[in-house]
Amino acid sequence: QGVDGIMFEAKSNEVFVIAEVGQNHQGQLDKARDYIRIFAAEGADAVKFQTRNNKALFSKEAYDAPYTSENAFAPTYGAHREHLELKPEWLPVLKEDCLKYGVKFMSTPFDEASLDLLMDVDVDVMKIASFDLGNLPFINRIAKTGKPVVMSIGGGKADQIRASVELLLKYHQDVAILHCVSEYPCEFDRLGLDNIHNLISEFPDCLIGSSDHFNGTLSGPIAYMKGARVFEKHVTLNRAWTGTDHSFALEPEGFRKFVRDIKRVPHMLPPKPADDLGNEFVFKKLGKSLVAYTDIKEGALISIDDLSGKIFSSQFIPVRESNKLIGRVAKVNISKGQQISYDDLEG
Repeated sequence: QGVDGIMFEAKSNEVFVIAEVGQNHQGQLDKARDYIRIFAAEGADAVKFQTRNNKALFSKEAYDAPYTSENAFAPTYGAHREHLELKPEWLPVLKEDCLKYGVKFMSTPFDEASLDLLMDVDVDVMKIASFDLGNLPFINRIAKTGKPVVMSIGGGKADQIRASVELLLKYHQDVAILHCVSEYPCEFDRLGLDNIHNLISEFPDCLIGSSDHFNGTLSGPIAYMKGARVFEKHVTLNRAWTGTDHSFALEPEGFRKFVRDIKRVPHMLPPKPADDLGNEFVFKKLGKSLVAYTDIKEGALISIDDLSGKIFSSQFIPVRESNKLIGRVAKVNISKGQQISYDDLEG
């Protein structure tokens, strides 16, 4: 991980894992701070929030519309959204907590006013949501800040993705592109992780990753094997809380396993050194050694029917090496049931 951003060698085993809080803090500073402390301890490299100026973002009609969802925090959509926003004066507190716990402070600006606010608090990493993929005017404003950028591409067509990435790369190369399916939650058979290969081929100058709304952990290791090195996962402190994102988010223990399993993958792939094969403890303790199945006379050619196996307190010639004995000549008489050594054989 870079000092100021997320860039590292894309072909390395390094990963960058983002704990996406979104608005699962329920609009409470104490909860937001808990997310940083807890998910930093569970392996996050960045803790991400969302930043909106709702009156700038929504039309008056949309802001004042009635909202009757079971996840509503207020009777109108605007009031509901306001309940879930972090107050501007809280952002420096969260930035300081991220510094304290050794994670990047990351947020998604959804409008220009929020972008300015995040720059005022010196956010570490900017996120461009799938909603703004292809929104070149806004992407240009984000790119001009020079901040590292992570962009999700859910719902995006090839030309929209290409235009957005090319614009970002005009400013710097600390850019990560995340494969994403904009379904909440996303079923396992809709994840489409093969697309990671396409992104790696199309955008060799960018880190490629995965942002998924799958309610399990297997997507992380599979995405890693496809080439992803940046991972964004929604998190919650309680899946039962009111809110649309809690049900498919990971609680702390699930997130810990998500990070753990991703980081285990590169260690699972290399084959065991050849010199270690057959020397495992279980074979030393319980491995069979070759013995004579019948009396073998000196000068006899050993056949497959002359051999069997038996467990001794220490191993002699392992039975797996029987191919090395068949067809050789006995130099001495070998009694039935007697262990065989290479010294008993010619050649």
